[in-house]
Amino acid sequence: MFLKLQGRSCLVVGGGTTGEPKIASLIQAGGDVTVIAPEITQRVKSWAAESRISWKARFFADVDLEGCFLVIGATNDAQVNERVFRQAEARGILCNVVDDPPRCDFYYPAVVRRGALQIAISTGGFSPALAQRLRRKLERQFGPEYADWVAQLGRDRDGLRSNRNLSAERRRRMLHKQASASEFRRFVAKRRQAMQNPEVPNGW
Repeated sequence: MFLKLQGRSCLVVGGGTTGEPKIASLIQAGGDVTVIAPEITQRVKSWAAESRISWKARFFADVDLEGCFLVIGATNDAQVNERVFRQAEARGILCNVVDDPPRCDFYYPAVVRRGALQIAISTGGFSPALAQRLRRKLERQFGPEYADWVAQLGRDRDGLRSNRNLSAERRRRMLHKQASASEFRRFVAKRRQAMQNPEVPNGW
């Protein structure tokens, strides 16, 4: 499941080493992140100083969940995490208690990001280490060039969709052809050639 978090209220209870990577991913997804914790890591402090998150230096209170879209329980206190989960459940708020699959409405996948292309690997919370190993493998398989290719595919798709002379079936065949492995190899070859032989700027 991919959630659009842009501008949505996301709460993280706990700002230590367990919560830090969860906070980072929420920031990257564009969430409106609030962290509740008496103490936080230096990295989380830097995000607060840069106004990338809001930090409330205190312990969790039930009222903190009001208006939240999702919440992460990331403290080292099992009772606090349980309380966060039960209160979120009562309010219909999505909750993830780190490293506690029974108290998760969703899981954090390991994600390969190449521009608009995102490949998520999940083990259902059983082995984040395996998910991370597979992510590293996929990062080698799907290099940075995929970001530009996906952007080009998007432009091509818009062009085909605006062409009213194409039948739906022909448009479908063309879209699949453009996304084929052979077209990707052609794209990479043209990209490499352009990098090796850059155009001379006008006026030279």
